[in-house]
Amino acid sequence: MVDDALTLLWMDRLLRRARAAGAGGEIPVAAALLDGSGRCLGWGTNRRHRQADPLGHAELLALRQAAAARGDWRFNDCTLIVTLEPCPMCAGALIQARVGTVVFAAADPKRGALGGCLDLSRHASAHHHMRVVGGVLGDCAGRELEEWFRQRRGKGTASGRPVDA
Repeated sequence: MVDDALTLLWMDRLLRRARAAGAGGEIPVAAALLDGSGRCLGWGTNRRHRQADPLGHAELLALRQAAAARGDWRFNDCTLIVTLEPCPMCAGALIQARVGTVVFAAADPKRGALGGCLDLSRHASAHHHMRVVGGVLGDCAGRELEEWFRQRRGKGTASGRPVDA
């Protein structure tokens, strides 16, 4: 498992990457999957709008890269670090990938699926149980997301479509 100092280092790095994604018009979310020794196997930022991809979530991109790098889809010994609590789609993918630990910054009470509006990690249907740690640099990530949405409310993206979560 990744230690607290390394988690904070990665969360800080991911918050910077999320900010850059936000400046490019994406919802500012970034994720990285680390192996048991703290080595990054895969990372991603949201790319839903830029690539017109409904699966372009940071967590899914990190999992996809890690699976290609490792040649396996099981990540029991790994920690996913992400700047926003995963949505139901991403939480389901993390369970399917058997990720050992998920660490997130900002909670998402509207769409979060690891304790926000529901908790898929503890649902009776979950065949894999992961450790979930929320709130790591959560205030910083929450302020960043709130400011990003505040600046964009009522504005469209470059394609003219409104920005949504």
